[in-house]
Amino acid sequence: MSYDEKYNRANYPEGYTSVSETDPDGKDPHAGGAKLDFGKPRVGLMFQDFPRALLAVAAVTTYGAKKYTESGWLAVDNALDRYEDAKGRHLLQGHIEQRDADSEHYHLSMEAWNALAVLELYLRGTEENG
Repeated sequence: MSYDEKYNRANYPEGYTSVSETDPDGKDPHAGGAKLDFGKPRVGLMFQDFPRALLAVAAVTTYGAKKYTESGWLAVDNALDRYEDAKGRHLLQGHIEQRDADSEHYHLSMEAWNALAVLELYLRGTEENG
């Protein structure tokens, strides 16, 4: 049995929320060595596999927090549309030049930040609206 099959890692539901907490080896939760992480996302892989990309997006996040205010993007009116537009602008501009003239960040990094903002707002909206 593969690691993914054993730990049920291959088929996360979109918009992952939670899974039943069980040990992947079937151990009793109170037994020594039990870890109730069967089916949970392996977040560490994201950091292991994408360190450069995540640092680049974190740099864009820091730039935005300094330019505007920390987490101020959450209060922007009509945010989904505006961040979709910003993502598209960086996609297009990235075909002309690698880096944003004002911030000197890669357009790809800024496009990724805007994609994450859109995804975060969308997921928050689905949680609020059921």
